[in-house]
Amino acid sequence: MVDQMSQVTPHDDGNGRMRASDADRDAVAHLLREALAEGRLDPDEHSDRLDAVYRAKTVGELVPLTEDLPGDGIAPGGGAVPARAPSDFRSPRPVYGAGRIVDQPPTSRAALALMGGADRSGSWVVPPVFVAAAVMGGIDLDLREARFTQRETTIWICTTMGGIGITVPDDIQVRVHGLPIMGGFGIDGNTPSVVEPDAPIVHVRGIAVMGGVGVEYKPRKYQEDDEG
Repeated sequence: MVDQMSQVTPHDDGNGRMRASDADRDAVAHLLREALAEGRLDPDEHSDRLDAVYRAKTVGELVPLTEDLPGDGIAPGGGAVPARAPSDFRSPRPVYGAGRIVDQPPTSRAALALMGGADRSGSWVVPPVFVAAAVMGGIDLDLREARFTQRETTIWICTTMGGIGITVPDDIQVRVHGLPIMGGFGIDGNTPSVVEPDAPIVHVRGIAVMGGVGVEYKPRKYQEDDEG
C-alpha cells in the first residue's frame, strides 16, 4: 500500500498552494466514499469531509482530508491518482434540481422502525417508490443530498404512535397527500416558490394514526456554513 503522504504534496511545499482542480477533488471524494463503505469513516465524518473537499481551493487544503486513510491521493504535481477508480464512478459533488435524477440503482427501498429508530441520509439513491413504516418509533429521511432514479418519487408512509421526519432541500418539490387520524401531516420551513421545471417531485402519501409526519425544508450543510 502506498503511503498517503508520499502521494500528497506537504503543506509547506510550494505545490501545496497550487489551485486544486476538479480531478483533484474527485480523487479525494472517491477515497472518502471508499472509506465510508469500509467503515473507516462514519456517515457524519464522511459528510463533513466531503463538504470540505468541495470548499477546498488549493491542493494543500485537500491533504488532511485523507492523510489518515489508506490509498493513493493527490500526486506531487497536483494530478489526481485514485487508488481504485471504477469506470462508472461518479463524484458525489453537490447536485441541484434536475441533476439529482441519475441512472443508478437505488441504495435503499424501505425504512422500518418498531419501538426504535431508523434513518436514511447522505448521498443515497431513492427508488421510484419508497416505504417508511414506524410503530412506536421514529424515522428520519434526509433528502438534501439524495439522488432519484425518476423525476417523480412516492414515499409511502405508515405510522402508528410514532413519528416520521422528512428533511428536504430547496431545489425539489414536495407534495403531501397524507391522511392523519388523531395525528398530523405538515410542512415546515420556507417552501420554495420557484424550482427548475425538471426538478424532482416527491409525493408523500400514507396514514398517521396517533402519530406525526413532518416535512421540513432546511439548507444543506455547506449552505449553513456559508450563512454562518
